[in-house]
Amino acid sequence: MTNFTPEDLLLYLYKETSLQQTADIEEALSKDWALREKLSVLKTSMQRLDKLVVAPRTEIVLNVLNKAREESTEQV
Repeated sequence: MTNFTPEDLLLYLYKETSLQQTADIEEALSKDWALREKLSVLKTSMQRLDKLVVAPRTEIVLNVLNKAREESTEQV
């Protein structure tokens, strides 16, 4: 049986494996409890990452706006 790395499992989750790799991973998953657990942890991580909302801090936005305002008044 082939040992699959976390990278292999990530490729599998994102459907970026070849047909043969997919078949090999699915066969291994049907037989290997530890591999299924690793896949489950990666799936959970993916779902949590998908739910993250990324936004810049207010302080950063204000700094950018102030800098833009300063530069626009200098050019006039």
